[in-house]
Amino acid sequence: MIPGEVGGTETYLRHTLLAMVTVSPETGLVLFTNRENDRILREKLAECEKVEFIRLDFSAANRYARIVREQLELPGKVRLAGVDVLWSPGYTMPYRTCCPQVVTIHDMQYKNHPDDFTILVLIVTGCLVEMAARRSRRIIAVSQFTKKEIVKYTSVSEKKIDVIHEAVDPAFGLGPDAGTPHRLAAALTGSDKPYILTVANSYPHKNLDSLAKAFCLLERRIPHILIIVGKPGLGEKKLEDALTGLGDPSRVVRLSGLAGEDLISLYQGADLFVFPTLYEGFGLPILEAMAARVPVVTSRFASVPEVGGNNAIYCDVKNSSDLSCTIEEVLARSPRERDVHLTAAQSWAARFSWKKTARQTLVSLRKASGG
Repeated sequence: MIPGEVGGTETYLRHTLLAMVTVSPETGLVLFTNRENDRILREKLAECEKVEFIRLDFSAANRYARIVREQLELPGKVRLAGVDVLWSPGYTMPYRTCCPQVVTIHDMQYKNHPDDFTILVLIVTGCLVEMAARRSRRIIAVSQFTKKEIVKYTSVSEKKIDVIHEAVDPAFGLGPDAGTPHRLAAALTGSDKPYILTVANSYPHKNLDSLAKAFCLLERRIPHILIIVGKPGLGEKKLEDALTGLGDPSRVVRLSGLAGEDLISLYQGADLFVFPTLYEGFGLPILEAMAARVPVVTSRFASVPEVGGNNAIYCDVKNSSDLSCTIEEVLARSPRERDVHLTAAQSWAARFSWKKTARQTLVSLRKASGG
């Protein structure tokens, strides 16, 4: 885990660990950390007596150094620590350890959207993920969709896969002080106009160029600006090309590196959240928007319907015209219609609890260890 770099998998790890020590304080945890995440994880879990930290002195930002250290150094550290089961929460794990292993595989994106990766990363990722799937005692999949993908691409038995959904931080549903989200948005963007929000790095499968084209079609018909929260990815060129169709470039604002509380406020102040993704192992931003009482327009691809249920608004996100019409229709809803929809969506999001995720994860770990 590299803070601020790995998106949903960082959220998944931090919240699952924090919930674990709450729901099972008698369980001892040994965390193998790196230079980037050691301080943050210690701060988050500083008050937990049964959490031990073992820092591996390398930078995880160097992908290839991390892979080598995971395979060659980590098994020895695991043996010396005397752990009963090793959980690797981010796709890969050591080839061999002295104890049973469990791995969380969030998606099989490298198979479905290889355009998100360089050739070398694609090859290495494929080898490591498929090895982890075969050699682990249990696999945690974050959705039923991901479980099917793992079986399809690795041929492992579905019996060794536990589906454990991600969840949403209750803070997204806490009412902000009056006007706080809009003041924050104005401070960040220099505009006091209402806004549409999307949260995604510009990877090709996030399909942000389609959203940009849809917004260009709407530019003269709605007063909103579009706020895109995320870092540049391999789809950045297509996004930039799509944005050249804007009459007023200031109507689109790019942000990244926001503090958690600022991101929550941005969600809470949005008139609409659009998530035009083509592939997700889970799709955490959908739940975050619902918890913040913001309507969600999204796709029917991959795990999205599993996460959004009947409470997201679906359309053909590959068709910019259809996407723009759906956005305009949702923005035009009456306050009463909007309120009824958002109350149901917020209740749906509340069903996804990090404590539930933690309990189910502990069950999977205990199954693997024979406990």
